[in-house]
Amino acid sequence: MAGTATLLDTPMGCRGNLRVLRQPIVVGPVGLTSMSSPNPPPSGFPAPREEPDLSERDTSARGPRRWWARRRIWIPVVVLAAGALLYAGDLLLAGDGIPRYTTVGGVLLGGMSPDEAAARLEEELATSISEPRAVAAGEATGTLNSGAAGIKLDVEGSIAQAARQPLNPLTRLLSLFIQRDVPPVLSVDDDLLDAAIEEFASTADRPTIEGAITFDGIEPIAVEPVPGLALNRSAAATTYMDAVRADPANRSADPVELPVDELAVTITADEVQRALDTIAGPALAAPIEVRAPEGAASSGAVAEIPVTALAASLRFTPDGDGHLEATIDAEALLAAMGDAFAPLTTPSLDARFEIVAGVMTVVPSVDGTSIDRATLAQAIRTVLDQPAPRRVEAPLTAAPAAFTTEAASALGITEVVSSFTTSYTSTSSGENMRVVAAEVNGAVVPPGESFSLNGYTGPRTEAEGYVPAGVIISGEFQQAVGGGVSQFATTTFNAVFFAGLEDVYHKPHSYYISRYPAGREATVFYDSIDLVFRNDQPTGIYIETIWSPGSLTVTFWGTKQVDIESVSSERYNYRSPQTQEKPDDDSCSPSRGSTGFDITVTRIFQQLGTGAVLGTEDFVTRYNAEPRIVCVPGAPPATTPGLVSPDAAPPARSDAGPRARGRNARSKRPALHL
Repeated sequence: MAGTATLLDTPMGCRGNLRVLRQPIVVGPVGLTSMSSPNPPPSGFPAPREEPDLSERDTSARGPRRWWARRRIWIPVVVLAAGALLYAGDLLLAGDGIPRYTTVGGVLLGGMSPDEAAARLEEELATSISEPRAVAAGEATGTLNSGAAGIKLDVEGSIAQAARQPLNPLTRLLSLFIQRDVPPVLSVDDDLLDAAIEEFASTADRPTIEGAITFDGIEPIAVEPVPGLALNRSAAATTYMDAVRADPANRSADPVELPVDELAVTITADEVQRALDTIAGPALAAPIEVRAPEGAASSGAVAEIPVTALAASLRFTPDGDGHLEATIDAEALLAAMGDAFAPLTTPSLDARFEIVAGVMTVVPSVDGTSIDRATLAQAIRTVLDQPAPRRVEAPLTAAPAAFTTEAASALGITEVVSSFTTSYTSTSSGENMRVVAAEVNGAVVPPGESFSLNGYTGPRTEAEGYVPAGVIISGEFQQAVGGGVSQFATTTFNAVFFAGLEDVYHKPHSYYISRYPAGREATVFYDSIDLVFRNDQPTGIYIETIWSPGSLTVTFWGTKQVDIESVSSERYNYRSPQTQEKPDDDSCSPSRGSTGFDITVTRIFQQLGTGAVLGTEDFVTRYNAEPRIVCVPGAPPATTPGLVSPDAAPPARSDAGPRARGRNARSKRPALHL
């Protein structure tokens, strides 16, 4: 059944210029039908009422509405204005102080003046920042002293950083409820920090252990590779600074973990095993035979390199491509072989001087042969992995003499330049003279070089063939090993004197000994009193010694440069001997004593052939008076002061002319050889 309904499209409480529609709706069997349809209403229904168009109403009676009177406009403006006033007021109230709830490194500074904040930071943060901190890198641990590393709190910079007022309104609003933490500003001396990091790196760094092969006797041992560790210096410095900033109060008990880089190995365990299986094992399986080449002077000679020598000289080193390279250390091989290679070579012979029928001759040098070490090592390497028997040929090379014929001839040793002979009677002293003469005979002193008797012979002990003989110890005649060598020194000194060579160092005896020329003699005592001269001539000096029972001769050969004349003064400043009484026992030996005196000996340098004086040199010698010894029975009387004569003072010397002045030796020990 059809009906009519009226719908109101304006909800309750709705305001505004909304139209109210009241249209009859016809309810029919098919649904609702709007009465505004152009179709006429069914019969029996009244026609719909026309409603006025509200959109066409006259609004001139109320007038236009102002934009500022609308709530949607002025409410936000009021809110913004109030916020701006509050923002400006907050900035003005903050002033120059530290913003509220501001912390630096955990130290609350909000609301303080800059001076108050600086004092607080100095008190609570500056010391902790400079304290030592635990550090770790890989397996290494230690401490790093921040203060010593040049890390300090920059108080002024930290205050300036904290005093900056945040301008973001949201940040300022949140600062009413949340703390604002400002990281501390640090100052650092980069050089000191780098030095501290480097010092810790010496502990943290772990060198790479490359795979290798060593030997325990003749057994090869594999060395397992281990990667190395290296502290990353630049990253470690940055990491440490970040850690100090993050924990300026140094409250954390955990160490600062510094970064390390792993250093990879180049020789792997597999490569080590390969070298063991293919080289080291076969190399030590059998000895290697070395033969002299055909046609060599040593042809037919054979030397065997034992397994022990191979193990001592076999080396494994990285080749740069991840492999172990086997080589033979030639020096180690020769050391392990000792003289075993000698039959394969021929020795060289140095040139030497020989006096034949009173004429100096040069015996020519002879070159020899020696093993080429590097070539031999390479030859051995080529057969290391071969099965036994293994043989190589000895690579020989020329071995020139160290002192050649040409070098000997160039020294100009052709004639006698000086010679001196002394006599003796003591058998024991004579034996020591024989031993030292044999050592010195044939010595060559090149131009410009010096000769030291102690340095040339070394210690003169019984092991070298010396025997006890007479010496002067603390002014007394006693027995000691090597006594009598001073006579050799005296004879040599006179040869130096008359050759015109430079006297560098000599010391006369304490007492005058009648078998020596007064003022022209010397004593020695190893290792305190020496005889030293320098060859200041342009040619070499060859020392010839001739010992015979009862006499000793020392001759210098070279090229004569000058004639020498010796002039002695009269003796002067005589000193009478004192008398010493000693108990009459087996050690007492009476003596009549001798008079002490001074003497001056002048060495005159003369031009060869003309006799013209080139210069002079004075040697002033002082001899002590030898005390008279009286052996008396019973206890010895008290020693009278001054009865024991001291060692003679070394002779003074004055030079004239172009000669360089030498010096006399002073004894470090009160013992003089006779």
